[in-house]
Amino acid sequence: MTLRLFDSQSRALRDFVPLQPGRVGIYICGLTTQAPPHIGHVRFAVAFDVLRRWLVRGHGLDVTLVRNVTDLDDKILRKSDESGEDWFALSYRNEIATADALRLLGVLPPTYEPRAMGHITEMVELMQLLIDRGHAYPAEDGSGDVYFDVRSWPAYGEVTNQKIDDMAAAEDADPRGKRDPRDFALWKGRKDGEPESASWPTPWGRGRPGWHLECSAMARKYLGDAFDIHGGGVDLRFPHHENEQAQSRAAGLPFTSMWMHNAWVTISGEKMSKSLGNSLLIHEVTKKARPLAVRYYLTAAHYRSMIEFHEGSLAEAEAAVDRIEGFLRRALGPDGVVTPTGEEKLPDDFVAAMDDDLGVSGALAAVHETVTRGNTALDEDDNEEARDLAAVVIAMTDVLGVNPLDPAWASADRSGTDALAALDALVGERLAARTAARSARDYATSDAIRDQLVAAGIAIEDTPTGARWSLTRGRGE
Repeated sequence: MTLRLFDSQSRALRDFVPLQPGRVGIYICGLTTQAPPHIGHVRFAVAFDVLRRWLVRGHGLDVTLVRNVTDLDDKILRKSDESGEDWFALSYRNEIATADALRLLGVLPPTYEPRAMGHITEMVELMQLLIDRGHAYPAEDGSGDVYFDVRSWPAYGEVTNQKIDDMAAAEDADPRGKRDPRDFALWKGRKDGEPESASWPTPWGRGRPGWHLECSAMARKYLGDAFDIHGGGVDLRFPHHENEQAQSRAAGLPFTSMWMHNAWVTISGEKMSKSLGNSLLIHEVTKKARPLAVRYYLTAAHYRSMIEFHEGSLAEAEAAVDRIEGFLRRALGPDGVVTPTGEEKLPDDFVAAMDDDLGVSGALAAVHETVTRGNTALDEDDNEEARDLAAVVIAMTDVLGVNPLDPAWASADRSGTDALAALDALVGERLAARTAARSARDYATSDAIRDQLVAAGIAIEDTPTGARWSLTRGRGE
């Protein structure tokens, strides 16, 4: 089947055909390390993790994924000045917190994760190329700023379908040295009061890179002059991605073949922001729900759809995950593990959904339909069929990054496999006592046991082959 992806620039679904047969290059704009990440920050990483997994598992492609770290910008310097902490220490501390959060949510590590400030040489080379080609200029006021001349590039605005005269002025540098207020900074000359360690020498003066220049330079270094997909949050389309493409193509580079953008996580209809406080930081959210459930929550909506965070969001994700995990443990036993080989035949409806611009809703519908069939097989004592269906469920959830039996969750999930096995044994003992009470027509004791389990967050379902249980609420509540 043909994979079709939505290209944000053309605003259309396109057949995805790699530039090099069998290989895919992807560049994703990572986080600026000014603060630890909240649940809205990490959606981009989860969305493109699903894309990467599907390219590998669904289409057998070799994926090189580059996700950068912006380790210095105006906000980092401002926070450094306010706190008295060195900018590089503050930035690195938050970089570690971000890496831990993504690992906690089962996001595969990128092929490479370059820091912007480690690529000053490549940025200076790109700036010189733009100046030589007549698309950039040093500020005439001697500030050390270097600007991209937007009117020198007639295609400026093509990513977001805008005309130059309709755009607001660029606010990333002092406008006094600009030829046009919309010209954006490639390089920012060092200002009085800024730490010497936050500047580097160039032919035009000491300073630091503008935000947009960084990604063009790093994408070129690790993926070449042309690559397949550039991704990031929808809020980066303008000005960041617009400026990236303009400066790269003005330098004579083909740059990306396709743009992909994920939507926000919102709360009360508004984009999540750091003003919401600490309650939605990843290390806080995963105290209320296990990391696997948070990952499921972020995966379950289509990447181009807004996710509205509300009370109950994580509980719904927990219930879905528990249903999948409950079947797998029934079919395979508490310690059973099936490792996907990549040879399992995925259901046609799962494949069709994923090939339709990563339609995770349809893919998860296929997962839950297979779980239902598996539970039915178990109820009918067809254990062999149930195990076969369990292997398919594991293969599908592995593609989506929500495989409950993936060993990665044993360390991320605070309950862990050992605790689940212990819980299964304890609940099993109580269910056996309940069955004995029912057989003796001691319904008061039977009901009391059931009520105790329900109060502990354990749902009981009576089936023709006996009672089975599942968790009904998030861990840590």
